[in-house]
Amino acid sequence: LARLYGLEEELSEVARRGSGSACRSMFGGFVQWQRGERPDGTDSLALQVAPETHWPELRVLVLVVSGEKKPVGSTAGMQTSVETSPLLKHRAEVVVPERLAQMMQHIRERDFEGFGQLAMRDSNQFHATCLDTFPPIFYLTDVSRHIIALAHRYNAHHGHTKVAYSFDAGPNAVIFALADTVAEFVEVVRHSFPPATNGDQFVRGLPVGSAALSQELVAAVVTEPVPGAVQYILHTKPGPGPQLVDDPSQHLLGVDGLP
Repeated sequence: LARLYGLEEELSEVARRGSGSACRSMFGGFVQWQRGERPDGTDSLALQVAPETHWPELRVLVLVVSGEKKPVGSTAGMQTSVETSPLLKHRAEVVVPERLAQMMQHIRERDFEGFGQLAMRDSNQFHATCLDTFPPIFYLTDVSRHIIALAHRYNAHHGHTKVAYSFDAGPNAVIFALADTVAEFVEVVRHSFPPATNGDQFVRGLPVGSAALSQELVAAVVTEPVPGAVQYILHTKPGPGPQLVDDPSQHLLGVDGLP
């Protein structure tokens, strides 16, 4: 429809009327959502910082803890936070603008140490605003906190930032890592959260190689395993935005125009 009506450059603005997630998803790679200043919201849209090809070594592991419906939805939770959290006001006015500039610089320079440290700090502060909301909102679970602690132990063992976590309004962890770290960290997760019944389907998405863990690593990082706490891992990487499919065999409609 966007191509038909010549609106391709306005896709993010149109999508924003549906949700912030939608406006960010209209581009591939690394995207900044601009807050905007206009009362009608027309300048609240996303811009691409770098294409998906910019950082080919970057990988993403989604550790799925729960697929159940959240007790407090994202939109309702944010509205309550805006009304009741002084920390959120400070975060929006002072912290986020500076961190956005820093994050874009880390991405452009492919600086994983800076990128990872900032991602974790900002995730922590976001959830601090949830706790500062009244009544407080708890998106993280005990398993989420186990994953956070695991990431810090893993980085401490290696002496620098090898993995970084980020949590949105939910318990599932998004772990950032470089390609040469993925196999080892996935094995660490297997040891820390042994799969209950789906060992062969525990890792999904891009293939993950095997890795042998040293006794020193296991002793330093794997404390008390929690079997079945992580349902599965999705291994992926930054990808492109929506694509217009010109191949008729790929369409969802048949030649008669029906599904």
